[in-house]
Order: sequence, then C-alpha cells, then structure tokens
Amino acid sequence: MRGGPVVSTKQKIIDTDVHHEIRSTRDLLPYLPDQWKRYIAEYGWVPERAIPFNQVRKNTKYRMDSIPEDGATPGSNFDLLKEQLLDKHDMSYAVLTGWFYEATVAKGWYEFAAARASAYNDFTVDKWLSKDKRLLGSITIPREPEAAVREIDRMAAHPQMAQVMLPIGDFAWGDPYFHPIFEAANRHGLPIAMHLSASITAQGGDFLRYYVAWRSLHPQAYMTQVISLITNGIFDKFPDLKVALVEGGFEWVPFMMHRMDSAYKALRQETPWVKRMPSDYFRDNMRFTTQPWDDLTAREFMNVIDMMGSEDMIMYASDYPHWDFDPPERTMPHQISDSLKQKILYENARDFYRL
Repeated sequence: MRGGPVVSTKQKIIDTDVHHEIRSTRDLLPYLPDQWKRYIAEYGWVPERAIPFNQVRKNTKYRMDSIPEDGATPGSNFDLLKEQLLDKHDMSYAVLTGWFYEATVAKGWYEFAAARASAYNDFTVDKWLSKDKRLLGSITIPREPEAAVREIDRMAAHPQMAQVMLPIGDFAWGDPYFHPIFEAANRHGLPIAMHLSASITAQGGDFLRYYVAWRSLHPQAYMTQVISLITNGIFDKFPDLKVALVEGGFEWVPFMMHRMDSAYKALRQETPWVKRMPSDYFRDNMRFTTQPWDDLTAREFMNVIDMMGSEDMIMYASDYPHWDFDPPERTMPHQISDSLKQKILYENARDFYRL
C-alpha cells in the first residue's frame, strides 16, 4: 500500500476487484450436500496450489492492517472490509472477485468441484451480498462446461451477481470446448471476468522459481487468453458479450492490439470466422483494470490511452486486501482530466455491469 494522506475524491467509484476470502474450507460446510461434507470435515481436503511461494507468502501478500483482530484470513471479515474499503473510500459499488477458483483448483472429479463452486456462491450470497447492497458478486464455476452452465443458470437471477468468473490458469478459455459457458453468460446478459489464479505457470518457458518472476509474467498469461478468445471466434458468436481482464494491468494492451492486427492482415484465411480486426474486439468487447498500477506519468498514461484509441477500456480496481492495494485517490496521475478520471473510476464499470 502506498503511503501519504488519503484525500476524498468526491467522485463516484466502482471497485472491480475486491477479494473476499473464506477463513478455511470449513466455511463451505453449511452449504455443501451431505455426501461431500466428509471430504472436508473428515478427510481434510484443501485446494491444490501449483505455486509453492503462494504458501511462503501467505501472510505477506496482504495489507498488514487488513488482518482481523482474531487473526483470520484478511478479506474474510465483512466489517473490516466495509470500514477499510466501502466506507473509507465511499464506494458506490465493489465487485467481489474472491480467490476460491474451482475452475483451476480442481482437475477431474468435477462433481465435487461443482458442489464446492455452488457452496462458495451460496456462502458469498449469505455472508457478503446480503449485508450490503454496494457489494456485487462473481459466479464461481467448475471447469466442466455442463456443470458450469448449470451453476450459471442457478445463480444468474440473483440481482447482485454481476458476472461469471473465469480464473486464468494453464489452459486457454477460448477453446470451443468451453463455448457453452460463454453462451450461458451471454444468454443471461452477464459479462465475463478473467482473473489470474495461483495455478499460473510460465507460458512458453520453464517454471518460474520466484514470486517476482511470477508477478512479472501476469500480462503474458492475459495475452494468451485474449488471443484465444479472438481467434476462436467468441465475439463473432456472441457479439454483445463483454469480458473484463482483471488484475492484469493495461500497458500491454496497445502492443497486443497492433500485433494481432498485423497477424490478422497476413493470415486471416486461417480463421475465416473472425470477421473484424482484432483491435475492434478489444475496444468493443474487452475491458481492463488499473491494478496493478505502475506509477505512469500523465504523459505515459495518455500515450497508452491514445494507442488504445478509446477512453472506455480501463476500469478502476483496488485489489483489496492485498499488499499492492491501490486506493482510488492515488491510482491515476493528478494531471489527467476529471472527465477521464470519472470514466475510469466509475462510468466504464457502470456501463460494463449495466448498473
């Protein structure tokens, strides 16, 4: 968390990345069918973690002031989150993105994964969404498409469930195998959010041994996903579908827009179902978040916006309660216009979520 005084912006704010946590997998027990409870209560099931330093950094990946008095996991206490985020920064809305991502923690045994995803969604509604109308939820799904569609259909009617969560792991979501998931989200008028997960490994290289290397890799993982979505025709099948790439930054976006356009001009015959320039899908169907904010100068920031060709593609995200939390008051250069700040802090997300 960056230092300095917090000054009220007096602007509407939507935070698109807030991690609400479970204290332990036992929080899911009241919401699980009896047949699955024993795997947690008696056998001690916990999610797989492919990244060893995710455990090493367990207590240092958070803001230290976000640890509840009882020592529970940061992000698991509603009252503290309300005090430190919703009230302190006068949020209009905060989108809960969680961290319990069934689509990447479970390989095989999808019935148990589907049950856990349902339990986590019910936990989110019961323990979080019911407590504050400013909170919006993300529908957690298992990886298996048939079960994922059932869960989307089950949860989509809840007025505070704002999107479907697709965590980024070691596979590409644009594969036609997963298209029923996009169809279900589109049918319900829900956008998709894609967020990195603890199972990200190196794209095109060996396993990365250090947290600093893994963190530096994040944009590459997001590039893989946007390329997969576009070349597999997701936005040609579902032209109204919106996808947010959350906590991947945005500086890399102009580079990928131009690189994909160049490849498309030379090789478009390979994917005849892709009917538009890739950069058009970026502008019309995708949104990107400020977090992690890299302290760009006003000139550098406006150069990125200019290369994107749109002021509508970036949404504010804090990443609460993690160590690199970005408060809205210090996320963008002070020299940019108030109208652009308001778009990024509020309006772009308002339009994305159809609030």
